Amino acid sequence: MGLTVLKVGGSLGERGGLKPLCRTLGQWGRRWPLVIVPGGGAFAEMVRQHYAHWLLREATAHWMAILAVDQYGYLLSDLIPNAVPVFALRDARRLAGTGRIPVLLPGHLLRRFDPLPHTWAVTSDSIAAWVALRLNARRLVLLKDVDGLFDGDPAQDPTASMFEELTVADLAERHPTGRIGGVDGYLSCILAQARFETWVISGRAPERLIRLFETGRTQGTRIRPVASGPLQGSLPRR
Repeated sequence: MGLTVLKVGGSLGERGGLKPLCRTLGQWGRRWPLVIVPGGGAFAEMVRQHYAHWLLREATAHWMAILAVDQYGYLLSDLIPNAVPVFALRDARRLAGTGRIPVLLPGHLLRRFDPLPHTWAVTSDSIAAWVALRLNARRLVLLKDVDGLFDGDPAQDPTASMFEELTVADLAERHPTGRIGGVDGYLSCILAQARFETWVISGRAPERLIRLFETGRTQGTRIRPVASGPLQGSLPRR
């Protein structure tokens, strides 16, 4: 089946859907070799507020935000049945698929290797992608409170269309900087090195995650690792 790195977005804890998702992960995660990477949620938002209020350096805010990710990871490890917090890649790999579900708290790893720029363009999306690279994962799944990636903000523009499929090159071209389209601005830089596929799906509909594992397809946005010619009708027209 291959290893899947699964990022659980912090927004799911703020806008609903986290508890049902955690129950699903606890039940089905015993059958799937998973490594969970936490988002930041309200913990990271507090860092953003302090960053703006105190005019902190981005490097300072970066490490504060990493601590926020670890805090959300402790929360997830308590809410997901059969989950256990881990701090090393070897422990995450060893536990995946054993019936225990590793929740990787990445702070120690990131301080050791410091692989990512110290900027707000980097969030737990890029952290999860970096972890997937290090673990030689088969698949990366970003669980968010939206259905996938859109060509606009669906909350503001009801005509915004969801991308069913993108290449990494498409992502880099359309989302070059900042948190645009639902993923962070550095993600395409990490995925440019990857051979695994990436999915952006709603964590508020856990059945979509189950469908992905059972069939290899689901509702959401698939990011292909290598461009292989033009996409056949998968990109909405502008």
